[in-house]
Amino acid sequence: MGRRLSLLACLVTATLLTFGVASPATAAASYASTDYVALGDSYSSGVGAPGQSILCFRSSQGYPGQWAARSNPKSFTDLSCSGAETGDVLDLQIPFLSRSADLITITIGGNDAGFASTVLGCQLGTDAACAAKVNAARTDITSSLPAKLDATYAAIKRKAPDARVIVLGYPALFDTSSSSCGIVGMSLAKRRVLNEGAQVLNQVIAARVAAAGFTFSDVRDEFAGHGICSSSPYLHGLTVVPPQNSFHPNLNGYTNGYLPALVSAL
Repeated sequence: MGRRLSLLACLVTATLLTFGVASPATAAASYASTDYVALGDSYSSGVGAPGQSILCFRSSQGYPGQWAARSNPKSFTDLSCSGAETGDVLDLQIPFLSRSADLITITIGGNDAGFASTVLGCQLGTDAACAAKVNAARTDITSSLPAKLDATYAAIKRKAPDARVIVLGYPALFDTSSSSCGIVGMSLAKRRVLNEGAQVLNQVIAARVAAAGFTFSDVRDEFAGHGICSSSPYLHGLTVVPPQNSFHPNLNGYTNGYLPALVSAL
C-alpha cells in the first residue's frame, strides 16, 4: 500500500541527506528529463477540484497538475477527460500519446462499471434497489471489464513502450463509522454495499495492472477516515452546483489523497 512505500522513501531520503548525497534541488531535478502524460477519466481530469475547464472538466488542481507543478517535468500533457471509458482512452487519448512519454498515469474503469448511474440510483432508491444495482455492476466488473482493461493497457504499452505507467485506483466513497449520514445522506447499508463494490473494482484493476506489468497504486489507505459523511471528507457528496462534482474528490482529496498515492508509487 502507499504508506509503506512512502515510509521507505522517507528513510532512503533521510539516509542520503545524512551523507550529503541528495538535496531537495537534486530530487526536483530528477524529473527534468521526464515527459509526463495523464490519461483517464474524471478522477484524473480533476473533477471536484477548483478551476475546472469547460473541455473535459480538467483542473490544474487535480493530482496530475499538482504533481507536474511540484516536480517540474520536461513536459506535461493532460489527455484525461471526464466521463471517459476504456473505449474513449483507446480512441481519443492514446492516439495523441507521444511515443517518447516517460511517465504515464491513469484512472480508468469506473465509468465502464456504471459508476455514476449506480451511485445515483443508490441515492434515490431503497436499500434493496441499491444492493441490486451494485450486484449488477459487480457482474459487469468481473465479467467484461478485465478484457477492456487488458486492451487499454496493451495499447498504452504499444504506443509508449518505454514509459513507466502508474494506474491509480478508486477510493471507498463513504465513511461507515456512523449510522447517520445527514438528512439527504445514504443509509449505512447503502454506503457499505457501495464501498464493497469499489473494493471489487479495485481488485479487478489491480490484477489486470499486474498482468500488464504496470504499477498499481491503491488510494484507499490515503482516503481512509475521509469518506463522505466523515468529519473531514476528501470527497464531495451529492452536489447540485456544479453537478459533476458529485461523488468526486475535493481539493483535499487530490492534494492529500491522490497526490501522495502517486508520489509513493514513484
